[in-house]
Amino acid sequence: MMRIRLIFTLALLVSAISPALAADPVFPPGTRVGITPLVGLSRAKTFVGFETEDQGVKVLVAELPADAYSEVMNAFKNNPAGAGGIKPESIETAAGLAYYTIETGKDGATTVRRYSMILPGGTFSGYIAVQVPENASKIYTDDAIRQMFASAVVRKEVPVEEQLAQMPFKIGELSGFKNVRTLAVGGAIVLADGDEASGFEAAPFMVVGIVGATPTQPEDRGRFAQQAATTIPGVREARITMSEPLRIDGTPGYETRIDAVSGKDNTPVTVVQWLRFGGQSSLRIIGSAPREQWTKAFPRFRAVRDGIQPR
Repeated sequence: MMRIRLIFTLALLVSAISPALAADPVFPPGTRVGITPLVGLSRAKTFVGFETEDQGVKVLVAELPADAYSEVMNAFKNNPAGAGGIKPESIETAAGLAYYTIETGKDGATTVRRYSMILPGGTFSGYIAVQVPENASKIYTDDAIRQMFASAVVRKEVPVEEQLAQMPFKIGELSGFKNVRTLAVGGAIVLADGDEASGFEAAPFMVVGIVGATPTQPEDRGRFAQQAATTIPGVREARITMSEPLRIDGTPGYETRIDAVSGKDNTPVTVVQWLRFGGQSSLRIIGSAPREQWTKAFPRFRAVRDGIQPR
C-alpha cells in the first residue's frame, strides 16, 4: 500500500511540473500543419503558431516546399553526428518520420532554447520551430517539446473559407477556380485550375496578395508597376507588352501585361498584373494562363479582381 501511495504521489508531482498535452491536434488557421500544444500555449497574436500568455515561449508553424524535407533528411543521413555540436534527432509522427534539432542561443540578452523540426507533407514540408526562454525551461523541457513534436499531424486540405478568412481582403468571386491554396497566411493566396502535384503553370491561375509598398507620387506608379512585374516569380524571358493606368473599383491602379515562358516545360504564357494603390501598401493581383488559353482566362481573372474588397 505504501508503494502504491508513493507512486501516486510522484505521478502528481510530475504532472504538476510538466506541461501536459491538450486532447487533440490544433491547426493554426490557414495551415496544413497541426500539433497538440502543451498546456499554457494558445494561438499567437502576431504570427502563425502558439505562444504563452507572456509571449515568452513561442511555437512557429509553417509550410515549406516539398523538397525541403528530403534535403534535410539526406543531410541528416549523410552526417548523423551533426555539425557545430548540434546533433540531429529523429521522431515518429502521424505524418511520418520527422527530424529535429536542439540548440541554445540568445534572443537579445535572454538565453533561449531553440527547437526546429521538419516533417513530410507530400506536396509540402511541415516546419515547426520552438523558442523557450531560460526562465521557462524547467517547465517546457526537452522531453516536453519532444512530446509535442511527436503529436504533429498534417491535413491534405484547408477549407477554402478558412483560408479566405485569413486574408486582409475579401474575395467575393472565385471564378470557377478548382484549387485555393494559401501561399503566406494573411499575406497571399493562389487560385488555380492546376494543383501542387502537377504544377500551376500549365493551366490558368492567379495570385492575390499585399505588397508592403506604394509609390508616393502618382507619376511614379508606372515605373513602380513595371518594376513589380519584373519580380513575378517563375516567369522567364519576360517581355512587357502593355502597361497603363486604370481605376479599379474607383481606386487608382495600374495594369501591366507580359509575354513569357513559365514552368518546367517552358510553357508560353501571358501574364497580367494589376496593382491597386492605397495607404502604405498596394493590392497585387496576378493572373497567368498558357497563351492559347488567354482569351478564355482573362474574363475570369477580371471577375476575381472586381470581386475583391478591403476588410
